[in-house]
Amino acid sequence: MPHETAAPQPLRLANARLVLEDRVSRGGLVLSGGRIAEIVAPDAAGAGAIDCAGDYLLPGLVELHTDNLERHLQPRPGVRWPETAAILAHDAEIAGTGITTVFDALRVGSLVGSKAGYAKYARGLATAIGGLRGAGALKADHHLHLRAEMCSETLIGELAEFLPEDGIGIVSLMDHTPGQRQFRDVDQMRRYQRGRLDEAEFQAHVARLLDLRRTLGAAHERAAVAAARRLGAVIASHDDTDAAHVATSAAHGASLAEFPTTSEAARACRAAGIAVMMGAPNLLRGGSHSGNVAAAELAGAGLLDILSSDYIPSALLLGAFRLGEMTGDLPAAVATVTAAPARAARLADRGRIAPGLRADLARVRVIGGLPVVRGVWVAGARVA
Repeated sequence: MPHETAAPQPLRLANARLVLEDRVSRGGLVLSGGRIAEIVAPDAAGAGAIDCAGDYLLPGLVELHTDNLERHLQPRPGVRWPETAAILAHDAEIAGTGITTVFDALRVGSLVGSKAGYAKYARGLATAIGGLRGAGALKADHHLHLRAEMCSETLIGELAEFLPEDGIGIVSLMDHTPGQRQFRDVDQMRRYQRGRLDEAEFQAHVARLLDLRRTLGAAHERAAVAAARRLGAVIASHDDTDAAHVATSAAHGASLAEFPTTSEAARACRAAGIAVMMGAPNLLRGGSHSGNVAAAELAGAGLLDILSSDYIPSALLLGAFRLGEMTGDLPAAVATVTAAPARAARLADRGRIAPGLRADLARVRVIGGLPVVRGVWVAGARVA
């Protein structure tokens, strides 16, 4: 990656509160060659050190599932923004919130001629992201997450367009069949499509999705699992609702569960050794906008492993600090946005502050009860 060659001279950070795996400790860091070279005493970083003035130093945040890029691509209904400009704006926002590693979630599987937001776009956007990444134009370290939509017409063909060299890190199996999972309550889907579809169009859309799930769903599941294995990607489930859903996910080889909708599903995930990821907006709002299980409920039951910003990048840092307040354990809360997602994505070189790991860091000060980003480094290079 372009960031790996950053900062030929050691960079020194002093007088910080280091958020380590099991404690918060006063100290400083020496960064060299894009890595953490040493953890030192608060005032021992040496001449020319940046004084962090007692701010927290966290491992850079790791985001596994964000739809934020789509918001930049379509800032208003019917408005399509240029891809490169959208990617750069998304990247700047991500880095500015302390996220140093991001898996951009791209939907694969489209509905031909639909007004419901199911147009094909993933292959072209992935190519654009790869081009900017290769040119060293991006601040954060970007990876790709393919969201394979079961209720679609083009999934198998779209998956075939991706190759191992595209660096796909995650493939999630998305099933938005009306009456199931996220949209068990079809009125939630109706509200989601409000402004795009009138009632007659909505009813036709529901009928179309049900027919596609019935005729193509099983083939699409097989194709998505096979593609994940071909691409060397982590397999994630999405919106598991009950133990039967989790059993199917486990049989597919899923190791990550995105946003299980019930406590039953989360408990089944824990029993199956599948990491549970919930949305930070859910935690901060006190509940799911879709009426599903609250992230705080799962956290209280010890069933929350990973937080995702989902659709609000700034929610990731805020969610970690809110979770720390709830549990009284800031290091464990920070791990849900650093070490745990890095581990789930098989990225062993980041997510913790330890010698030899990537120097991906966020400097944070709590002001008025809110964590405020004061500096961000990716592989030792200052990006925000």
